[in-house]
Amino acid sequence: MSSTAQRRIIILRHGETDHNAAGIWQGQLDTELSERGLAQAEACGPAVMALGPSRIVSSDLRRAAVTAQAVARAGGIPLSLDPRFREIHAGQWQGMDNTEVSARFPEERAAVLRGEDIKRGVDGESMGDVLVRVREGLDDLVASMAPGECVVVSTHGAAARAVAAALLDLDLALAWRILGSFGNCHWAELEQGNHGWRLITWNVSAGLVETVAGSPPP
Repeated sequence: MSSTAQRRIIILRHGETDHNAAGIWQGQLDTELSERGLAQAEACGPAVMALGPSRIVSSDLRRAAVTAQAVARAGGIPLSLDPRFREIHAGQWQGMDNTEVSARFPEERAAVLRGEDIKRGVDGESMGDVLVRVREGLDDLVASMAPGECVVVSTHGAAARAVAAALLDLDLALAWRILGSFGNCHWAELEQGNHGWRLITWNVSAGLVETVAGSPPP
């Protein structure tokens, strides 16, 4: 637990999957970590634990949960699952790469590229939908945190940005632009002060995360 009175949340993205490496929309498909992703998770465990978390809350999708298990093992801390921290549901796009999505859903794909927050894959979620459920999960989490406590939230690429936007009270489109990329097994640290939450770090990794299984994919 942190030695200060400020509560802290560590947002952790799961390790790499074969779908990540191939550029395929996963959404809420329950994909496994690749060998590289498993190695990333093991490498990041001690580095995340050095930040002083007392527990970890994870999406129940396996790629996030297995990443969380590696961190929990590294520090002997408890782990709980919360489906509200799942990735965005990408509807009919799940299992497709962007080339196939653009070919089969050209108008919808163009709308997303213009920054319109439509439901992904026709019958999936919008980022606004994700923000609603993530905010509910965060409200419950923060209410349960003791002063000075640090908790890890193990989640996904789009959902991680929604977590950050919710805590920082940012417009989703603005958060997406200013936060930038968020790599596999990278994390962010946020701290709650007298005037709300502030971002301490974004897209940080353990050095071994980048090298343990070779060069990261483009």
